[in-house]
Amino acid sequence: MRRIMAVNVLALGILGGGILYLNQFREDLIEQRVAALATQAETIAGAIGESAGGGPETTTIEVETARQIIGRLVGPSDNRARLFTVDGELIADSRFMALGRSVFTIPLPPPGGTLDWRQRFSDWMDRALDTISPYPDFPPYAERPGQTASDYGEVMAALSGESETRVRSGEEGILIISASAPVQRFRRVLGALMLSTDTRDIQQLVRQERLTILKVFGLSLGVTLLLSFFLAGTIARPIRRLARAADTVRRGIGRTAEMPDISNRRDEIGDLSRSVGAMTRALYRQIDAIESFAADVSHELKNPLTSMRSALETVQRTEDKKVQARLLAILEDDVHRLDRLISDISDASRLDAELTRGLMAPVDLGALVHTLVEVYRATAKDGAPAVVFTQPEAGQMIVQGIEDRLGQVVRNLLDNAISFSPPEGTVAVTLAKRSRSILLTVEDEGPGLPAGAAEKIFSRFYSERPTGEAFGRHSGLGLSISRQVVEAHSGEISADNRTEKTKDGEEKILGARFIVRLPAAP
Repeated sequence: MRRIMAVNVLALGILGGGILYLNQFREDLIEQRVAALATQAETIAGAIGESAGGGPETTTIEVETARQIIGRLVGPSDNRARLFTVDGELIADSRFMALGRSVFTIPLPPPGGTLDWRQRFSDWMDRALDTISPYPDFPPYAERPGQTASDYGEVMAALSGESETRVRSGEEGILIISASAPVQRFRRVLGALMLSTDTRDIQQLVRQERLTILKVFGLSLGVTLLLSFFLAGTIARPIRRLARAADTVRRGIGRTAEMPDISNRRDEIGDLSRSVGAMTRALYRQIDAIESFAADVSHELKNPLTSMRSALETVQRTEDKKVQARLLAILEDDVHRLDRLISDISDASRLDAELTRGLMAPVDLGALVHTLVEVYRATAKDGAPAVVFTQPEAGQMIVQGIEDRLGQVVRNLLDNAISFSPPEGTVAVTLAKRSRSILLTVEDEGPGLPAGAAEKIFSRFYSERPTGEAFGRHSGLGLSISRQVVEAHSGEISADNRTEKTKDGEEKILGARFIVRLPAAP
């Protein structure tokens, strides 16, 4: 929630930075005011020099004419004009000439000195912002009675023939801008004109803009905080509920803990809820599978152990050599059976971990099947079923998977097909590409699947062995392991019977067929 608020408020901070930009805006206005005042001073000084002087040899200014010019040119504005002679004497001041008004007013604070709270807040905000971005240091403005040209450096510069401007600091942070220009007649300096004005209007404009930005900022901040709380409520709170539920599942005994159902949300939180719920259900299924596996293992191990215990007890009680020999043979078969069971159980118990740690890589299924078929052909005994396989072109049957485990699936299917096929029979292996899938088919010529056993044969420890096979050679885990490996590769495995219709209209079983469907590599 803090991060959401920080990101949202950061965007508002950019808006708030506009207040600091107003300081630069204020300085630009002041610079423009200085330039305009300097131009106006030169214009009025030129008019006075041309109209308020005598002949070409005059050295004085006609005061009445100069005052009339000042009244005409300065009167309509809020500027103040002061005219000095070459001796530094002040001979005209527009403030005391009643140019269009009889009373000069200065606003005073309210009675008692108590300001409205909004005004106090505005003043405090202005002082704070001025502290952050203060004015450059200007000399203070002082005006003494009986002013002379020597009181103002810019006037002295004008009397020497140079125009000059100055900015000084007045009361309440108001700046006083002055511009002086020489009053000349045929390049002879007759006096100096100084125009001055304050920046009260600029300060008021900047203050109003600051207040406007602050109002927008405050309103936006309030809306942002409300939206942040809303977003936090719709994002952080559901995630917190999911985390607490996950902790309850981790610490809980039994299955009383339930994940909060927010899967109806069509966003990432809904996806997370569905994923966490599916993960929890998968965890419970895994716990059930482990429990079932442990029970199956216990049952399968007890059978040979019970047989061994019974045989040992009988051996100890009998003296008949033939009976002892038969019992010892039973013991040997049970030991082999236990060894086979323990090996297959160990392989099955490691399978999940290996599939989790294994790295998927492109596997040429055609080359893999061809290699395994060649191994079976090379090691086949006389009379064993023939394995038929036509290798496709290299690179045509590529899947993404773990090569060792896919090879285990092929070996299990070949072992199963060979064990059920009759002597001199045929086991046909084919590979085909269907759309985005690769199909591996293994067919035998055995008795086929018992009725209703198409799914049961993939159960752990399920064993439906051909007649005459030695007891205990198979643990019943091969097809179960094969399905686990195929499903870990996002594939499917199924089994059915190969049939044909006889002349009597009945279906004759030709053997069993196992089909493995794996997604083709992109």
